[in-house]
Amino acid sequence: MLTVGVIFGGKSNEHSISIMSGCSIVKNLNRLKYEPVPIYIDKQGEWYEVLDDIQKMPNYKLGEEPISLKHIENVINYLKNLDCVFPVLRGKCGDDGSIQGLLNFVDIPYVGCNILSSSVAMDKLYMKTILAGAGVMQTKYFCIKNTKNGIVTIDNQFNEKEVGMDELLELVYDKLKYPVFVKPANSGASIGVNKATNSSELRKSIESAFFYDDKIILEKEIKGREIEMALLGDENLITSYPGEIDVKDDFYNYNSKYQNPATKTMVPLNMLGTNLEDELREIAIKVFKAIGAKGIARVDFFIEEKTNVVYVNEINTMPDITEDSMYIKLLDAIGIEYTEVLDRLIRYAIEK
Repeated sequence: MLTVGVIFGGKSNEHSISIMSGCSIVKNLNRLKYEPVPIYIDKQGEWYEVLDDIQKMPNYKLGEEPISLKHIENVINYLKNLDCVFPVLRGKCGDDGSIQGLLNFVDIPYVGCNILSSSVAMDKLYMKTILAGAGVMQTKYFCIKNTKNGIVTIDNQFNEKEVGMDELLELVYDKLKYPVFVKPANSGASIGVNKATNSSELRKSIESAFFYDDKIILEKEIKGREIEMALLGDENLITSYPGEIDVKDDFYNYNSKYQNPATKTMVPLNMLGTNLEDELREIAIKVFKAIGAKGIARVDFFIEEKTNVVYVNEINTMPDITEDSMYIKLLDAIGIEYTEVLDRLIRYAIEK
């Protein structure tokens, strides 16, 4: 029997989301094959072994924290006693390559993508640059960063230019028009993402996004459908059916994802047609390979309503993995149940 450490929590603003996935994984691992070892990292970065009875472990809701804990004094020695690690950390110091680097250093097999693909997928500017080089269609965008000298724009050739706020607002309108989406470059779960329909909203959205990151992506809105596809494996990559997000909010934001019960996921999606579905599958595989992903990922798309043109929004190298998550629902629709998904991910990790 293999001991599998499941690491969740962490220092990022996706701490609570990570807890929900981590505890769900612990409860759904095949106990005939694996001995789950739940490992919790608090918001200050302290590591703990979770002492809860795994069979009675609660389904943590957003904002709930594990209580029965034992502090881990020597993290590296503790990790070395495990056969494999399932790192479900999200955001900064999580699926940005940080935990992957630590696990590489300890020389222990771990589920999911390596340092490079994790860090590339986390930083939206570098993700977009690599996908552009692969010929993947994306919405029009540009990047700004906050420096000691003020705001600096970064174009697609990485040329930088200092601008004042008023100049920036004019530049955004000229290049993108409205509506514009404002996104922290290194953040997930739509945290810090806002939609601006005029210069006043844009100014507030930029100021809000700079709270989460010193680099921001500004994107032109694509009116259309939000589609997601799950990928599982490595050389013999498995792709799911496409699934659709039915959003009741103005856009697919943090509230839609985790707090609004009206948001619906439609899996499988039978309204796209074979050609469009094949196109999505082909693009998803290209995106997965372009960043060097391994084991697990979810690719998110926009399909423009008037043209059916497919745009890639992003690739997530550590998506939510709960019973109700889109990733698990997508794979379940093609006959791979939750426990089997986890089993395959661990097997890929050990083979890798």
